[in-house]
Amino acid sequence: MTKRTRFAEGEVCWTDLQTKDVEAAKSFYAEVFGWRYEDLPTPGGRSYAQAFLGDELVTVIAPQNPQQEAAVAPGQWNVYFAADDARELADSLAHSNGTLEFGPETVGETGVMVFFAPPGGGTTGAWQAGTHFGTARTEEPGALAWAELLTPEPQAAVGFFQQLFGHEVTEYPQDDGGTYTTLMVNGAEVAGIATVPSDAEGTLTAGWQVYFGVASVSDAVAAAVAAGGVVLIEPDEVEEAGTIATLKDPQGGVFSLLEA
Repeated sequence: MTKRTRFAEGEVCWTDLQTKDVEAAKSFYAEVFGWRYEDLPTPGGRSYAQAFLGDELVTVIAPQNPQQEAAVAPGQWNVYFAADDARELADSLAHSNGTLEFGPETVGETGVMVFFAPPGGGTTGAWQAGTHFGTARTEEPGALAWAELLTPEPQAAVGFFQQLFGHEVTEYPQDDGGTYTTLMVNGAEVAGIATVPSDAEGTLTAGWQVYFGVASVSDAVAAAVAAGGVVLIEPDEVEEAGTIATLKDPQGGVFSLLEA
């Protein structure tokens, strides 16, 4: 178990889910991870749900924005990197071959949010902390365990994040001839970048994959299926990582499990 009170720039600090049915998503993820919730209103009159492990905030389940609703988009898990200055980061995108998608936007006293995409795509969030710094727990059952970007342009994406946040990298050769690259902050691995698998058969697309820790992948998969989820990638033991599986919730949000 790791409790957090701050994140260094370039670390993955937060995740949230945008979904068309917040109440249904709350029920589903409570069955899988045991989260409890506190509902808060939005300016538009709808509510979003803060998800807790015990008394500590680990993520948020929020309603889709109007554009997502109009496009009948599936649920989407977002990944956020900690940023010291979100506005400066947004300005720097023009010089790093990235694309600004949203913001910067001040979210009350909680912080400043930006969404952008690296070369090859993959909507990515950055969060400048105010009163909210990010998830309070990581690397334990029900909490953020890992995040990786699947992209058709992995080398370009790695260079982009190095330029944007100053990440160091470690490269792991793969059996298929490709490379799995990890981004590093202060000597610790914080996220991965890999090529979209050619054998994914439409189950995975370019973008961020969010991993949550579980005590037992098989038990969590069974709970997810019983709650209406779909298994996209069956449980598999990955060398130096642990047992993983990838699922889709009933509203289409894709997420992964990690049993280390």
